[in-house]
Amino acid sequence: MYHFEYQRPATLDEAVALLKEDCKLLAGGQTLLPTMKQRLAQPEMLVDLGAIETLRGVCPDDDKLAIGAMTTHAEVASKADIPALACLAAGIGDPQVRNRGTIGGSVANNDPAADYPAAVLGLNAQITTNKRVIAADDFFVDLFETALEENEIIINVTFPRPQAAAYVKFDNPASRYAIVGVFVAKTGGGVRVAVTGAGPCVFRHKDLETALTSNFSAQSVDTVTVSATGLNNDLHASAEYRANLIKVLTKRAVAQIGG
Repeated sequence: MYHFEYQRPATLDEAVALLKEDCKLLAGGQTLLPTMKQRLAQPEMLVDLGAIETLRGVCPDDDKLAIGAMTTHAEVASKADIPALACLAAGIGDPQVRNRGTIGGSVANNDPAADYPAAVLGLNAQITTNKRVIAADDFFVDLFETALEENEIIINVTFPRPQAAAYVKFDNPASRYAIVGVFVAKTGGGVRVAVTGAGPCVFRHKDLETALTSNFSAQSVDTVTVSATGLNNDLHASAEYRANLIKVLTKRAVAQIGG
């Protein structure tokens, strides 16, 4: 690995003051560090957020659940009192990954096969940064791309409590990344269906949402045609296989919820 400057601020204000051009924020490092080792990224400075205690923690409220950006997957799995979200976090990677990786790092990275984006979009969460609050529907833009500006820092992710929710994924047995993952949430505004792993970026499936809002049942899923157009086609699965998985996993999530 090449030379770079390393900073580990103790407060958010200190971190913001350090930010400059060609600087990278370090959360869990599960993606950034391997990328640097392969010299696919060469930042001049790393700003490690690991010592900022205000970015950690699971904070439940009556109608929502706020999770600090530097909270690990293992902490979310053990402390989040939205069962579908806790179950999702418990299925990420392996114990080493779950004890190093963070929710903020995963959401900011927006890997097309990551699990958290499905929960963020499915639960209609809000991402709070040092500059603003971003709605889930506006946050995920494209492959590894989000609405975050350069060096904008995620402070927490706030999840509204659903009436009921479930996350089901068909994962790669080696990496446990989602070949396809589906998050279904019943909310006061209707049903939301978020799909990860199937396309270049997490997305909502509006036809499935409409069908399930009208009639929350596996039979409603069968009435929807899921197109393979634009879906990923790689050595793990064809686009057509992924399209079929979206329906299969949606039906399983509906069954878990009780429909």
